[in-house]
Amino acid sequence: MSAIRSLDHVDLPAPGVWTIDPGHAEVAFIGRHFGLTKVRGRFTGIDGTVNIADDPADSEVAVTIDMATVNSGDNARDDHLRSEDLFDVLEHPQATFRSTQLDVAGTSATMVGDLTIKGVTRPVTLNVDYLGHVTDPWGGERAVLSANGKLNREDWGLTWNMFLEAGGVVVSKEIRIEIEVELVLQTA
Repeated sequence: MSAIRSLDHVDLPAPGVWTIDPGHAEVAFIGRHFGLTKVRGRFTGIDGTVNIADDPADSEVAVTIDMATVNSGDNARDDHLRSEDLFDVLEHPQATFRSTQLDVAGTSATMVGDLTIKGVTRPVTLNVDYLGHVTDPWGGERAVLSANGKLNREDWGLTWNMFLEAGGVVVSKEIRIEIEVELVLQTA
């Protein structure tokens, strides 16, 4: 069976179970420091499965993120992100995402799902693009996806901040999420 199929003259991944390749996956976030500078971070501990259905809109996504793997390029900031002030990784070592709705239009989709951080679950909307398929040098079938969205970190109890004397805050409430993943076909 082929790892891709054509629906309405658009190539898409074939139905089946696809797993995230953690070595080729990134869940990144971008916030603003002092309301001006972009600060980027990412999680490297990502595990998940995408069950692609015959009807792409019926597909399901389940992802687990190891919150201790946060990396923003600054050890002191990463330690603060892991602390009780923010992610509290000792009490809440994982975040999860489970899709609840998928609206597909060609190679793009809008995916709504439940994101759980620190025991708080809230809906998130992501814009998803299927970038293509490749057979790797070892015969594995891979699908590449990109997604992005925005969220208010305070909705998950990530409220630590400091007010600036001239007005504003140290860390923005709005966080941009950027996701890049390679999926590996397990069963078709």
